[in-house]
Amino acid sequence: MVALVFPGQGSQRKGMGAGLFDRYPELTRQADAILGYSIVELCLEDPDNRLRQTQYAQPALFVVNALTYLARARDLPAPKYLAGHSLGEYDALFAAGCFDFATGVDLVRRRGELMARANGGGMAAVVGIDADRVAELLGGGADTGVDIANLNSRTQVVLSGPPEGIRAATILIERDKAARCVPLKVSAAFHSRYMAEAAAEFAEVLGKVTFTDPSVPVIANVTARPYRPGEVGTLLAEQIRKPVRWAESMRYLIDHGVEEIEELGPGRVLAGLWKSAVTDPLPAAEAVEPEPVAPRASGLRAEDLGSAEFRRDYGIRYAYLAGAMFRGIASTDLVIRMGRAGLMGFFGAGGLSLAAVEDAITTIKAALGPDGRYGMNLLHSLDDPGFEESVVELYLRHGVRFTEAAGFTQITPAIVRFRYHGSRIDAAGACHAPHRVLAKVSRPEVAAAFMAPAPAAIVERLRQQGKLTDEEATVARTLPVSEDVCVEADSGGHTDGGAALTLLPSMLRLRDRVMAEHRYPRRIRVGAAGGIGSPESVAAVLVLGADFVMTGSINQCSPESGTSAAVKDVLSTLDVQDTAYAPAGDMFEIGAQVQVVRKGTLFAARGNKLYQLYRRYDSWEEIDERTRASIEETYFKRPFAEVWAETRAYHLGRGRQKEVAKAERNGKQRLALAFQWYFARSVRWAMEGVPEQRVNYQIQCGPAIGAFNRFAEGTDLEDWRARHVDRIAERLMQGAADVLAGFCQNRSV
Repeated sequence: MVALVFPGQGSQRKGMGAGLFDRYPELTRQADAILGYSIVELCLEDPDNRLRQTQYAQPALFVVNALTYLARARDLPAPKYLAGHSLGEYDALFAAGCFDFATGVDLVRRRGELMARANGGGMAAVVGIDADRVAELLGGGADTGVDIANLNSRTQVVLSGPPEGIRAATILIERDKAARCVPLKVSAAFHSRYMAEAAAEFAEVLGKVTFTDPSVPVIANVTARPYRPGEVGTLLAEQIRKPVRWAESMRYLIDHGVEEIEELGPGRVLAGLWKSAVTDPLPAAEAVEPEPVAPRASGLRAEDLGSAEFRRDYGIRYAYLAGAMFRGIASTDLVIRMGRAGLMGFFGAGGLSLAAVEDAITTIKAALGPDGRYGMNLLHSLDDPGFEESVVELYLRHGVRFTEAAGFTQITPAIVRFRYHGSRIDAAGACHAPHRVLAKVSRPEVAAAFMAPAPAAIVERLRQQGKLTDEEATVARTLPVSEDVCVEADSGGHTDGGAALTLLPSMLRLRDRVMAEHRYPRRIRVGAAGGIGSPESVAAVLVLGADFVMTGSINQCSPESGTSAAVKDVLSTLDVQDTAYAPAGDMFEIGAQVQVVRKGTLFAARGNKLYQLYRRYDSWEEIDERTRASIEETYFKRPFAEVWAETRAYHLGRGRQKEVAKAERNGKQRLALAFQWYFARSVRWAMEGVPEQRVNYQIQCGPAIGAFNRFAEGTDLEDWRARHVDRIAERLMQGAADVLAGFCQNRSV
């Protein structure tokens, strides 16, 4: 088990951060704007020895530590714990998703300025004797007014106080001939009672910041145990005037199974302290008692469920993904929150313009860094393959590595180009593809296509067009289009209404057959989506053999979701029976269906009515006058002529002159396009929460939300405003571990 740790002030040095600033230019610009000077110049050139000054050293060290974490996070195993020494604790909290990069820079800037103003004190390190002996010597003489500021190890203690107090303490301690006190080059009595004024002033700063609870346990300097919910602001203020209990923190990690630490930042001071903690730990009685944990019959944890290889490849803590919901319902906020929690979400790019999708990528990368954990949806464009290719071009230009392929009925050139772009063959002849396609499927024939190498004709055409190199084309003929196939059962939105109990075993057997046929070097992983709304459902699909799970509908009812509060209010009241099927607006003519909310809306009934009329009549004019009037008054809220004018302008704006010309010649085609206007508007009315259109809201959702509402009833997640997507993930996965542990216990009894 690994813990990540971040060094504090004193580890800074000229030249630190070299290579990181060019890798993260946007974050570097953010730091410069907040600090008012060049962070690159400060760290690499250290003009006027400013790195020795607290107000400069602290922001510089925070930035370098944070960028080091972002640069290595993808390649590191997901940490079980995080910790930071003094200033380094801010980087641990940043890594745990408690605040964003800009907030962290601003906080340490203010902290450094306040601590720099508190001059007149001093600090000294005591070496040669253990902490107990230091306390004994200090307690045996007159009060020196000195506090223990750092308990770094059993044999390394730092004192803090007024200069005369440090001198008096030195005389007392050096009565032990083995002891030696070494003055430190600081201008204030950090981590002591003398910082109370600075701590109080900083508490006012912290009180204006909204912190997220850590997504990974962070060991607090003040308590030597993990932060509890709501403690971030309080303990950061206390940290300025309280001792850094590092040795106790390391003992806590050891007692909780941590086997090694990874120090991220300049220097290796903490690595040395870790060795001391392992070889010469504090006595168990002196370490903070572990927090009570409910007993687990089989020791199962959320982190243990599903495929370990999947977690490793995606760089995430749980074998769990938050799936895309179109038109940005799976929003940038959702994706960023998941990424900061050591998890992954896919942005809902379907139905959005290229400009909107590009803005989303830019926003996500600025928050998570270019190597952050995130994915983008690629929705199959059945009637506009050119748009699908443009989306892929955008993803490749921005370095997107993970995409969720949804709605595909066959393999397209766009998905092949994304998957194999940048592929290579190493010296040993092994094929490598840097891009991952997670295919959502509900039909075996589609799953089989994704599990196979790319179709030869498509590969050859892309090669001739210069969109795949010869080497990439060779890899495309060797590796599957998707190494991760997610079986979508009865879900919200487009669905075949399949049952996981029948779909998943069938897909697993298909996977086994494909693996035997192609003899891939890596196992294709099969996940489960649709109906995932309770710990029991997660446990069930894992027992069936799923390597990972993906949620959708339940994330729509979260603060991070991109839909309206009005929709979330509706979703939070649903039970498992409150959904229905309606025609899919984007596949209206072929009769494809979506699952939507039935309770509190008439959309499902009205959508089905429009489809029946389309099937029965060849033009708007053929429909009887009474029915036409009813549709205009209750569905459209405007005359049909206005609907057609808007529809015509929209399609012309998308370059679809042929479709418009066909509709103007063919009454049935015009009827289909006009009815599709209602389907598109019903989605927009819901996402915008238009009050007067409430009965027409189209809310694509499956019965999983009803199951989750039942699970959340009577808990702190009952109110959707508390249902943050990372908390949903944690509750479901840990709940599934508890279910499986209980099952094992009952079976053994």
